[in-house]
Amino acid sequence: MEAFTNSISRPLPWNKGKLVGQKPPLKLKEVWSIRMRLQLSRCHRDLALFNLAIDSKLRGCDLVGLTVNDIATMTGVKSRSGVRQRKTGRPVQFEITEQTREALAKWIERAALGPNNYLFPSKIKTARPITTRQYSRLLSRWIDLIGLNPDAYGTHSLRRTKASLIYRRTGNIRAVQILLGHTKLESTVRYLGIEVDDALSIAEKMDV
Repeated sequence: MEAFTNSISRPLPWNKGKLVGQKPPLKLKEVWSIRMRLQLSRCHRDLALFNLAIDSKLRGCDLVGLTVNDIATMTGVKSRSGVRQRKTGRPVQFEITEQTREALAKWIERAALGPNNYLFPSKIKTARPITTRQYSRLLSRWIDLIGLNPDAYGTHSLRRTKASLIYRRTGNIRAVQILLGHTKLESTVRYLGIEVDDALSIAEKMDV
């Protein structure tokens, strides 16, 4: 009887059966695999959203809140843009590569979006953008397309992807800090999951 009572009184852990912890960035080959599948399936909105998520390195709330005015002018999609982050209130700038500009231009034209429209409007409430939950669901679908476990990745995986590639190729943690809009270098180190040896190697190259 006592064992039965204990089994009832103990709630199941919230993370039972779930993958928790920092979500990994995508590898370059995985980025291209998703991009290719979205291109072949002619998912213009998803391709534009995926490409911009990689380029911008924005948090989900900032990404879905973008308007056409934020990334485009009368002459076309900008090569650089910037927003004020909702979480920190600090401005952050980002590049928009040629392939992303092409995908965005095609999406804006097909969706007949005006300058003041949200870049990725909700299908139900067109005056509002898609939610971060919807964005997360789309990401899970993209991850599943290439045979990976959607539970292992999150929207921060896309935010971290290009930042991680830049760091691995250049070792310039300060540049990554600026691109991510972090106020403290320590935050960038933790966010990228940099090992102690990596951090020491960077420090040894810096003359103070």
